[in-house]
Amino acid sequence: MEASAGLVAGSHNRNELVVIRRDGESGPRPVQRIKGHVCQICGDNVGLNEDKELFVACNECAFPMCKTCYEYERREGSQVCPQCKTRLKRLKGCARVDGDEDEDGVDDLENEFKDMGGDDDAESVLHSHLSYGRGGDYDLPRSFHTVPNVPLLTNGQMVDDIPPEQHALVPSFMGGGGKRIHPLPFADPNMPVQPRSMDPSKDLGAYGYGSVAWKERMELWKQKQEKSHMRNDGGDGGDDGLDLPLMDEARQPLSRKLPFPSSQINPYRIIIIIRLVVLGFFFHYRVTHPVHDAFALWLISVICEIWFACSWVLDQFPKWLPIERETYLDRLALRYDKEGQPSQLAAVDFFVSTVDPMKEPPLVTANTVLSILAVDYPVDKVSCYVSDDGAAMLTFEALSETSEFAKKWVPFCKKFNIEPRAPEWYFQQKIDYLKDKVMASFVRERRAMKREYEEFKVRINALVAKAQKVPEEGWTMQDGTPWPGNNVRDHPGMIQVFLGQSGGHDEDGNELPRLVYVSREKRPGYNHHKKAGAMNALVRVSAVLTNAPYLLNLDCDHYINNSKALREAMCFMMDPLVGKRVCYVQFPQRFDGIDRHDRYANRNIVFFDINMKGLDGIQGPIYVGTGCVFRRQALYGYDAPKKKKPPSRTCNCWPKWCCCFCCSSRKKKKGDKSKKDKKPKFFRRTDNAAPVLALDGVEEGAEGKDGEKPAVISEQKLEKKFGQSPVFVASTLLENGGTLKSANPASLLKEAIHVISCGYEDKTDWGKEIGWIYGSVTEDILTGFKMHCHGWRSIYCVPKLPAFKGSAPLNLSDRLHQVLRWALGSVEIFFSKHCPIWYGYGGGLKFLERFSYINSVVYPWTSIPLIAYCTLPAICLLTGKFITPELNNVASLWFMSLFICIFATSILEMRWSGVRIDDWWRNEQFWVIGGVSAHLFAVFQGLLKVLAGIDTNFTVTSKAGDDEEFSELYTFKWTTLLIPPTTLLILNFIGVVAGVSNAINNGYESWGPLFGKLFFAFWVIVHLYPFLKGLVGRQNRTPTIVIVWSILLASIFSLLWVRIDPFLAKGDGPLLEECGLDCN
Repeated sequence: MEASAGLVAGSHNRNELVVIRRDGESGPRPVQRIKGHVCQICGDNVGLNEDKELFVACNECAFPMCKTCYEYERREGSQVCPQCKTRLKRLKGCARVDGDEDEDGVDDLENEFKDMGGDDDAESVLHSHLSYGRGGDYDLPRSFHTVPNVPLLTNGQMVDDIPPEQHALVPSFMGGGGKRIHPLPFADPNMPVQPRSMDPSKDLGAYGYGSVAWKERMELWKQKQEKSHMRNDGGDGGDDGLDLPLMDEARQPLSRKLPFPSSQINPYRIIIIIRLVVLGFFFHYRVTHPVHDAFALWLISVICEIWFACSWVLDQFPKWLPIERETYLDRLALRYDKEGQPSQLAAVDFFVSTVDPMKEPPLVTANTVLSILAVDYPVDKVSCYVSDDGAAMLTFEALSETSEFAKKWVPFCKKFNIEPRAPEWYFQQKIDYLKDKVMASFVRERRAMKREYEEFKVRINALVAKAQKVPEEGWTMQDGTPWPGNNVRDHPGMIQVFLGQSGGHDEDGNELPRLVYVSREKRPGYNHHKKAGAMNALVRVSAVLTNAPYLLNLDCDHYINNSKALREAMCFMMDPLVGKRVCYVQFPQRFDGIDRHDRYANRNIVFFDINMKGLDGIQGPIYVGTGCVFRRQALYGYDAPKKKKPPSRTCNCWPKWCCCFCCSSRKKKKGDKSKKDKKPKFFRRTDNAAPVLALDGVEEGAEGKDGEKPAVISEQKLEKKFGQSPVFVASTLLENGGTLKSANPASLLKEAIHVISCGYEDKTDWGKEIGWIYGSVTEDILTGFKMHCHGWRSIYCVPKLPAFKGSAPLNLSDRLHQVLRWALGSVEIFFSKHCPIWYGYGGGLKFLERFSYINSVVYPWTSIPLIAYCTLPAICLLTGKFITPELNNVASLWFMSLFICIFATSILEMRWSGVRIDDWWRNEQFWVIGGVSAHLFAVFQGLLKVLAGIDTNFTVTSKAGDDEEFSELYTFKWTTLLIPPTTLLILNFIGVVAGVSNAINNGYESWGPLFGKLFFAFWVIVHLYPFLKGLVGRQNRTPTIVIVWSILLASIFSLLWVRIDPFLAKGDGPLLEECGLDCN
């Protein structure tokens, strides 16, 4: 996969493949060859010993140290290895020091002062286990990549899927009297004797396994293991509550759960139970005490209140077990990323999706890509895929400019360890250089980098200005070739590797992460499934080119704010205790550029800091569409690994006939279960040892024990499920990732074009059981729901420094359209077969987790009772009626208790979560605003789509650009979503005026019943206050059409009500009463 191969465009169905090279492009730049190891103490080359081998000072950990530092450490220092703290033994040709006399068999007097001689040949350096990054990219001699053809310890059979090149090898002859053993993962023709396979009966002593100290350590370890198993057998078998014997720092867990203190969470749970009881008595009173003179109002209010109570139960109980989590990045580094050794961290593929560069500015996307390329993670483990679903040449050219600027920006970030690593937001920070005592070199380089970024912005903005006017013949590339994506709805698939394995180095010569541009094929007559289809195309392309075991998807406006965020996620994914059952790690969404008061609740603090922490204590948070690290195997529809149940125990105190009966009943149940469970297991997974033969080993299999067939699927069934791409199907069988080593870059790019063709998903399980699930514009909820139904669990990770930050819509119209899209997706799921009310029973979805998913699809329907309930105060004030009869003492007690419980629940919730009261109140206000506007329209649009087949267009939310801060906050755009809340406001204002006027006319006795009605009306007005404030904004006036329609509807409704007045008692004539005065 070469970075300079050019733009690859083509269509598999039409058998077309074109490579377009840009003017001035040269071939791939060769990678610098590594010629040795660097001493970690003095920085010099480690050098060779007298046997022409790499000088290794410590036989335990192979810490990189030159001979000079080694002799100085033994002579003047502490005589221990700086890394593993093991005593440095005397090596051949080195002088003796105090303490060497106590060692047996290390004297080497005849060679102690022997001069080192011989031919210095760099070919004999052990490059293979010293090189960092992609070992296959270096131009090494053939002898360094050959695997010794020696028999394994198992007579040629593979054990535990370990490839031959990873088996322990020892030299068959160890000359010089030394006992130092070097790991030799290759055959060196310069060595006089070839290595042989390890013989356990002869060579264990050479490794230290046969010593007395080793035996004592093994006995101690066995005792600790037995104690640990005894503790685990008595446990409750939770998901991640197991403990390993904490022998050292590297073996301790990478994360832990932090339950909230019982002093905070127990009162919260008690109040919830009390509130349930009070609700029961409250509804008993409401149902048994109807209002006969206003029966319609009473009935509507009771129905609305029952719906609100059910909605509260669905929202409240998933927050019953909230937890927080803590990660240990130092332990992750000790286990998988030791300094001086090749990193063992798992590879990660980043996905960035964009559609319209006019609504999603290229500069915003560029900042997201730059933050990914500069992430604190091994460069050979990071690949960034940018999906351009609009096939815009503007996005392509902007990404090309971004790849060039990354060669300067990435080394600057890593040199000074800056945060955040998105240049736009980094340079907006104000740094006091004198206060922070910043180095003078940093100040100088920062100013130079800021000038470079300003020039980069000028180039990007020039591209945007040029793209405003499209030529009649369409765009052309630099070599005169027409841009393949000129027709957005009819174009071939396109792939461009900007930074890749064979090119793309920064100014210091260091390798950069991969950067790949992808635009899937679009043809008329095909359903491309919007964002979900684009994400599935990225899953297949990345599997063919890199096939990392983990994926991280980001919206184009969400940049990496914490460069160690990926390591935070790996603390869960790579944890040997909990990682195997984790399908994804979700980070909270945080936003920049929001006004201080957060008028329209863009931060959504209550959801991310209360609801998501509650779900993390059950089965994990729901997927919110961005800022999420996935396990690739979970996206392929695999079931979660089954928990290992402890062995069953029998009791000898029961009679033999009882035991026989119990055993027979168990066997019968197992037999019935095996008959009922005819669903085969998912696919067999093979290790990375032989990826080329992965498909060859996929066969129906022979009969197993008891006539059962092994759970293996044929190649035809795999292709029917995953598509007609043998390379991609082979990649799905690799649980730990990795690509086909035998394939060349040209064939991989051709296969990548194949898997993004528009007809690839036909008659497959894509979008049904595999990848992002189709059927809703909110594909994120469906995708996470399917994974939880397969038994997986998810993790909610909240680092101290926010992992990702994005932009949110500032003005009310865009915000309501965003909420409308989310609500419409929930309505679509409600009418689909994947509705959590009836889907997924008998799987791995937990009961309280299902509550949360049900709440996520039924909340738009709350808009109907909500808008009716917000209209009741105005009707009560206009008619003089009320929804409740006159309250007695007992009824007043239940009403007061309910209000106290509501306030107490909210206060205790804010106490354990740390949410501020203003954030909680903004959330309550916008729940009403969105409920009476966007949610209501979503319900009607969903009904039209299901009943009449009328589809709605997907509207991309505009992302923030370089405009003045908060300039869009008061901007209003015409939308029908503004009419319902405006009408409610006017109705309640009219009702308040009418009610107060009536009370003034009727005397002081009418003021008592008026207070309850006024409180009801003010409750509606206060919740709609942010909307009212937006209507009378200081920069833009409210559209006239909104005011006209709202006043017209309110007037018609009021006049019609006065004319009909269904609650006025009808009589034959006027009602005459004696006034009591003597008129005579």
